[in-house]
Amino acid sequence: MANESRRKFMRHSLLGMAAIPLGMGILSQRAFAQSLTPLDPSNPQAKGLNYVKVAEEAAGHPAYAAGEHCANCALFQAASNGCALFPQNMVETNGWCQVWAPKA
Repeated sequence: MANESRRKFMRHSLLGMAAIPLGMGILSQRAFAQSLTPLDPSNPQAKGLNYVKVAEEAAGHPAYAAGEHCANCALFQAASNGCALFPQNMVETNGWCQVWAPKA
């Protein structure tokens, strides 16, 4: 009997230890998402890409089409509201820039 409870203990311990990296990965993503600062439209890179916080403000831009916004862009990272173009910042889900690409 002692061997059986020891085996259970070892099995549960190993399963618990295997779950730790998964839990840490989820928690670190949330912490990372909270540490991103909002992208300022006056940022030189944002200006160069014609980033606006509200997509409709880009209506006069030749590359803009109605319905395009960061949340439905292929470069948008929903877990952190980030963008591949601005890795240190989060973008507005309703924002837009001229590099917008449709999600696959």
